[in-house]
Amino acid sequence: MKHAILFVLSAFFATQTLAAGLPENVLDDPTAIGPYDAVEANLSDFLWLRRAVVVFADTPADPRFTRQIELLEARPDPLIDRDVVILIDSDPKKPSEIRNTLRPRGFMMVLIGKDGEVELRKPSPWDVREITRAIDKMPLRLQELRDRRAAQDAELND
Repeated sequence: MKHAILFVLSAFFATQTLAAGLPENVLDDPTAIGPYDAVEANLSDFLWLRRAVVVFADTPADPRFTRQIELLEARPDPLIDRDVVILIDSDPKKPSEIRNTLRPRGFMMVLIGKDGEVELRKPSPWDVREITRAIDKMPLRLQELRDRRAAQDAELND
């Protein structure tokens, strides 16, 4: 419930945040998942810290774009648990560095791993469950889970 309240508040204040760029705490606060404007973002800032879900469209009125944002906002907790930040770019007239790098055509949802590699490109909206399943298959995520289990086991043995 705590994560849901924080997510709702961050979504509510997103419009003020977008005008000023990415908030300073986006890398330090795991509950600051966005969505944030991709124009202000640089993927190298998230390297080894956060996974990025980037949602592109040619207009914010695109029904696929709207649906994808609704799906992401509906279940923030699994995304928070997996260190995800959501970036959006719905204006090809003001191309972001990320748009120039990934070169989407119309709507596209892209999942970028902590290592900076594109893990997934989808031309249609994906549910949080599908996204988290894809994340959970990544080698770095598997290592994170092993490390977490080892730390829990060590805590229990102390």
